[in-house]
Amino acid sequence: MRVVLAGGGTAGHIEPALALADALRHLDPGIGVTCVGTERGLETRLVPARGYELELVPAVPLPRAITPSLLTVPGRLAGAINAVAGVLDRVGADVLVGFGGYVATPAYLAAKRRGLPIVVHEANPRPGLANRLGARLTDHVFTGFPDAALPKAEYIGTPLRRDIVTLDRLSMGDKARSWFGLESDRPTLLVFGGSQGARSINQAALAAAPALRRAGVQVLHVLGPKNTVEHEPPPGDPQYVLLPYVDRMDLAYAAADVALCRSGALTCAELTAVGLPAAYVPLPHGNGEQALNAERIVRGGGGLMADDAELSPEWIIRNVLPMLHDPERVAVMSEAASRLGRKDADIMLARKVLEIAR
Repeated sequence: MRVVLAGGGTAGHIEPALALADALRHLDPGIGVTCVGTERGLETRLVPARGYELELVPAVPLPRAITPSLLTVPGRLAGAINAVAGVLDRVGADVLVGFGGYVATPAYLAAKRRGLPIVVHEANPRPGLANRLGARLTDHVFTGFPDAALPKAEYIGTPLRRDIVTLDRLSMGDKARSWFGLESDRPTLLVFGGSQGARSINQAALAAAPALRRAGVQVLHVLGPKNTVEHEPPPGDPQYVLLPYVDRMDLAYAAADVALCRSGALTCAELTAVGLPAAYVPLPHGNGEQALNAERIVRGGGGLMADDAELSPEWIIRNVLPMLHDPERVAVMSEAASRLGRKDADIMLARKVLEIAR
């Protein structure tokens, strides 16, 4: 059996696709998996690193407004559809699974042209254009959010890597902190902005560094690969560990007591799966899906939320610092976050895909 996975651009599309790929191979070691992406996304690094075949096709961003570039879309889209159809033919695909992003639209249309079964997974409460289209072409629609606005959708959660869903944060805490050069007995804040980082979060956390250090809090801060800072916190105690990127997010989660982060679908799925409380700062752009992701967790007692414009060093000191000094509150929030997490979505979706393909 051959499965083609279409999802690219950000880790929010790619990581669930790769988690599904791992689950498919777990259930059927002989299965063939091919990922389709574009050269402009993180898939060019993440997919080969996980040992999967990657086929690149042209990216066709769809303008959100009527502009002259809209006139070029039909021709470029036709070329991308033909490119994906060529991949489907070449690998002998039995089913296409799409996760959204630039590559998903031509992939859905190519699969429809070839008469292949289509499976759509939408991780956000507000689906993007690609998955809204894909959902019209199939009855096999699955979501990572219980109230996602797609017809005929079944909620199963977001597929996550096994090293995340099997993580025991308590037993791994000391090892994880040692891995990053942190002490085992200090309150620890994890700061990150998703796979690309977030400038506003970086700036606010760095400005709050002196106050956090005076309060005895150590920080693990993941800037994002494209972000730089003018002034790093000086060496001192407690530690303020600044890294451009972390491949072992399972260890970063295990090292932390609280996170300060964006609220993308993948981030929210991972933090609830591992039971890590967080102060969420939704991305202020897009269609508001990040705020919806965080609202569900905040309502459930597993986190706090601040608007991006509201975030400041003072907000961190006023809201996040008290959490770090209240272990009982952190434990209650951790349990609340865990109740919202799903750890079996990868296997559930893999079984659905195998059933549909057969």
